[in-house]
Amino acid sequence: MDYDFDAGTQPENQPYEVTSFARKHGLTIPAADAVLFAKGPSREACDAAALAFLCAIAAQAKKQSAR
Repeated sequence: MDYDFDAGTQPENQPYEVTSFARKHGLTIPAADAVLFAKGPSREACDAAALAFLCAIAAQAKKQSAR
């Protein structure tokens, strides 16, 4: 028998696993879990939400450093 498994790719219709999502976007596990809970199971929505979250964190940090 010849099995061809590609463990490195995830079908777009499958929800993210928390640790792989956190690693992909540079998030902590709790932050990744919150994004996935709020926007899952759509990978596209989760990716967009992670980007928005990171932009909000960067804006807040910039605001704090200006004080």
